[in-house]
Amino acid sequence: MFGSAEPCRSNELSSRRIDKLTELILAKLDEQIKILTAIVKQVPAGRSSWTPELPLASFPERRSLGAVLGHLLQCLAGFVAVLYAAHPEHLDHFLKLKERPVNHTCEPDEALHRIEEYRRSIRAGFLLLDDSDLARIIPTVFVPEGESVLTLLLGNLEHLANHKHELFFYVKLLGVPLTSRHLYLFRGEFGKSAHRSDTVTEQ
Repeated sequence: MFGSAEPCRSNELSSRRIDKLTELILAKLDEQIKILTAIVKQVPAGRSSWTPELPLASFPERRSLGAVLGHLLQCLAGFVAVLYAAHPEHLDHFLKLKERPVNHTCEPDEALHRIEEYRRSIRAGFLLLDDSDLARIIPTVFVPEGESVLTLLLGNLEHLANHKHELFFYVKLLGVPLTSRHLYLFRGEFGKSAHRSDTVTEQ
């Protein structure tokens, strides 16, 4: 899978105005990454190898908390793969990052560092997209005839949101008093939501 990318190398690109719909998709993705980052910061020290004692109805596959963190990196790598496929001529520096590990047992510090790298990489990729790109058809391993860039981005967003909730549930099982305000951005409370703080408070 893809790893992270270098910051956008061109001043021209970094100052490029993103089309409106593309900008809205990026904003939603950036919001999810910020929420995920805040949850990762709540993972108790020394618990990466912890695994729920019994399979859970919502998450029947037994895996450690560290494995969940590693899978979340794969979720983010999926966005980088789509963005590269959309504009490979400008994102060739993504290729050398394919060997970065994902789906491995990951410690929280590593996860936080890698998540931030992915966030920067995803933004660099989005700077190359315009709204017309969203309807372009790109062949994939699973669908050789191709799917639209928008469908692929939304599929990856769903994947990320599902496993963000998995991490949230694991951390709650370890006794951290997270609430729904650490999982979602409540509209009308922008800037006030609990997930924007590194400190968990009882609610």
